[in-house]
Amino acid sequence: MTTTGGVRQSVLCKAEVRCTTTAPIKALRQLLGDEPLALLALFVTSQADFPSVVAEAGQLYPDTDVVACTTAGEIGAMGYDDGLIVAVGFPAADFASKSLAFIDLENFQVESEMDRVAQERVALQDRSPEMEEGFAFLIVDGLSLREDALTTTISPALRDMPLFGASAGDGADFTETLVALNGQIMANGAVLNMIRSRHRTKVFSLDHLVPTDTQMVVTDADPELRIVKSINAEPAGREYARIVGKDPEQLDRFTFASHPVVVRIGGDHHVRAIQQVNDAGELVFFSAIDEGMVLTVATPQNMASYLSDKMADMAADQPFTDIIGCDCILRRIEAEQTQMTSELSSIMAKNNVTGFSTYGEQIGPLHVNQTMTGVAFYRKDSTACRS
Repeated sequence: MTTTGGVRQSVLCKAEVRCTTTAPIKALRQLLGDEPLALLALFVTSQADFPSVVAEAGQLYPDTDVVACTTAGEIGAMGYDDGLIVAVGFPAADFASKSLAFIDLENFQVESEMDRVAQERVALQDRSPEMEEGFAFLIVDGLSLREDALTTTISPALRDMPLFGASAGDGADFTETLVALNGQIMANGAVLNMIRSRHRTKVFSLDHLVPTDTQMVVTDADPELRIVKSINAEPAGREYARIVGKDPEQLDRFTFASHPVVVRIGGDHHVRAIQQVNDAGELVFFSAIDEGMVLTVATPQNMASYLSDKMADMAADQPFTDIIGCDCILRRIEAEQTQMTSELSSIMAKNNVTGFSTYGEQIGPLHVNQTMTGVAFYRKDSTACRS
């Protein structure tokens, strides 16, 4: 791994194995080495036996917090990939962390959980005063429909600790998405990882979409289920198809990826991605939707050029060593459709991006779609991970 300034050493410990590997966590541990870790994150293909992976991790890392989730695809050493178990370790010499599980998002207790987050954030800061940088990494069950409420609740309790995160995936099946902490597997759950670091860190969110002048209004919706029943007082699927110039009988994930819709929040636009058309011809969304919401059709820029430029911008003052990236499944779908998968993979590999494809992303108090959110690490003088 090289940069303009010379050899770039990771501040994280990273490794990957195929899901067909016998005893995959044992194999990962051999690759990661014996350096004590403050936290181990596992991004696990939906092709793997998730309970077995989590159980083996608990046996081999009994004294380390281990967070894991299923994915909609992985981002490994060569960029976009499938069938991997990706491990990211945070060396204890340079990081301190505290992980909190939210085991039942249906019955989330707002005040008590806000208090718990705030108290644990202060305690983490007090026991690691030499680590001046910090961020929070949230992983949520991608089928819970609770990401919006969760991020809105916990973000204020984090104060100046920037939050990013992702919704766990299930390939392209949308059947079962799981998260786990220290052996406890959760459906309809989430894990918040608060992390302090000796190294400089930068949380980011990027997309390559430009709003057009074409708008539509949600006139009937079920916000709890993220379903839009009508647009402009017409059946939602049919009206969306008319506006983007497509056959309503041919709407699919490629249409939604190439004709996204966005909403204005403050001075910015954020994607409200469409997941599917249901049997009733209604549009099912990945994130919050409501009646009266104005949706604007957006046009994608060249995704590869945009990503390359943004990576260069983030390295303008100082080269980063690593990026943990949470990349929406719709970006991968668009990359396949536009034949940019290889080019995007090369850019991510060149920039040391590790992560996974998601069913949605979190940035601050917002749950968003069709973005890459993540954190970049900028190395201070310290012992870099040499695994």
